[in-house]
Amino acid sequence: MAVVKRNNYHDEQNRQNILKMRAVVETLPSFCKTFFRGIEDYTSARTRLAYAYDIRLFFEYLHEKNAICAKMEIRDFPLSLLDQLTRLDIEEYLEYMSLYSKEGREITNEERGKSRKLAALRSFYNYFYKTEMIENNPAALVAMPKLHEKEIIRLEPNEVAILLDQVEDGTKLTKKEQEYHKKTKVRDVALLTLLLGTGIRVSECVGLDLKDVNFEVGGIKIRRKGGYEAIVYFGDEVETALLDYLEEREEIIPLEGHEDALFLSMQNRRITVRAVENLVKKYASRVTTLKKITPHKLRSTYGTALYQETGDIYLVADVLGHKDVNTTRKHYAAQADERRRKAAQYVQLREKP
Repeated sequence: MAVVKRNNYHDEQNRQNILKMRAVVETLPSFCKTFFRGIEDYTSARTRLAYAYDIRLFFEYLHEKNAICAKMEIRDFPLSLLDQLTRLDIEEYLEYMSLYSKEGREITNEERGKSRKLAALRSFYNYFYKTEMIENNPAALVAMPKLHEKEIIRLEPNEVAILLDQVEDGTKLTKKEQEYHKKTKVRDVALLTLLLGTGIRVSECVGLDLKDVNFEVGGIKIRRKGGYEAIVYFGDEVETALLDYLEEREEIIPLEGHEDALFLSMQNRRITVRAVENLVKKYASRVTTLKKITPHKLRSTYGTALYQETGDIYLVADVLGHKDVNTTRKHYAAQADERRRKAAQYVQLREKP
């Protein structure tokens, strides 16, 4: 009898993204398949899926707003259409993306959303231009929207302590939430302690299998963005929380196909990204109403604390899995500014009267 190999979480996510991308590509002009095959070797399935959605939006816009394109089905658009479009056409598309309606919903895109859409178009046009399948590249002539730096939202040390206390005792939860809390407390403490104590991404967290936790070295093996594996080390607090949870986890019988998962939902399936987002929101809303706390904000909290303790931006970049240290520096430069500001008060030129 043939043995069917079960995909791990990350491989399954990759598989689902490929299938979704193929379905979207089937709705696009036939020449688009050449583009997606051409970029396959150096992009992730998740990136290609995002490109497919954005390129479909572009063609839907042309079909709706361009008199010539309106006469054709989107799948029948010829490759020569790309050569006929100008920089102005793309600029008008980006302006339209600021506010438009789709299926009865009003959708907005701020500078980051429009920047991603232009990046997809640039990659799309660049491929056909470099392969000499078109003569013009108007997308390269459109300036990227200027991105304004966002304030980093994070928890202060006292808020971290209050949050973990709340996860443990659940006193501020509603009566209905407290009923669930009795069943999930140990898991929730382990999960949030792990996020706060390592700075891993929520996708890396939900993708953890039991075999990925190694208490001998005090580390977890995770799959980073880009598909490579890395070991992230944890401290005593994380170790204690994980050991407590694993005692409980041994008594749970997971559903078929979810036996390997470290963190399980109440339905005994691998916990999802959405479920983790919801539980972080639930507990964090009892700690602070002024900050919108998400799993990514817990990651920022860890990165900030690590930088404040070490002052080593390269270490922070390595631990967080940033390929470019400038990404880390951009996020945590404000911390360096704060330290420099404090330095101005350290040196006293004259005694105060």
